[in-house]
Amino acid sequence: MKTNAIRLLDTLGLAYTLREYEVDPDDLAAESVAQKLGMPLEQVFKTLVVRGDKTGVCLAVIPGNTQLDLKALAKLTGDRTVQPVALKEVQPLTGYIRGGVTALACKKAYPIYVDELMEAFHVIAISAGMRGLQILLAPADYLQAVKGVIGAISQHKT
Repeated sequence: MKTNAIRLLDTLGLAYTLREYEVDPDDLAAESVAQKLGMPLEQVFKTLVVRGDKTGVCLAVIPGNTQLDLKALAKLTGDRTVQPVALKEVQPLTGYIRGGVTALACKKAYPIYVDELMEAFHVIAISAGMRGLQILLAPADYLQAVKGVIGAISQHKT
């Protein structure tokens, strides 16, 4: 099955591998996805939708073993504050459902901020735009595809 995210990578001529996994609608956590893929949690990246007080909606892409550092993201975006959007807003804003959100081929071209830890890996996993399907690709190719801005925007979970 080709999602819009996969079609975008094809259009850009970027190399990737698809990995399917069994979806548990009650457990969409990155930990569960990493385990099902057989990958380290820090290589499975999640995409969060946030809203800045000045810049508006943007996407933050962070490793699965971290949480978003809202202050660090606000500093990077030039906002005073950023807050996660309400779950009910995620699909109307991105076109994707929770557990399938990706910065690839989003409904609108939002600014995308990617945690610098991504550059430590040869391959990362990112949602293909639907639950149960991940894209494995090189971080440089992902950054090229989403035009992401790199920064230190995550912190280890407490």
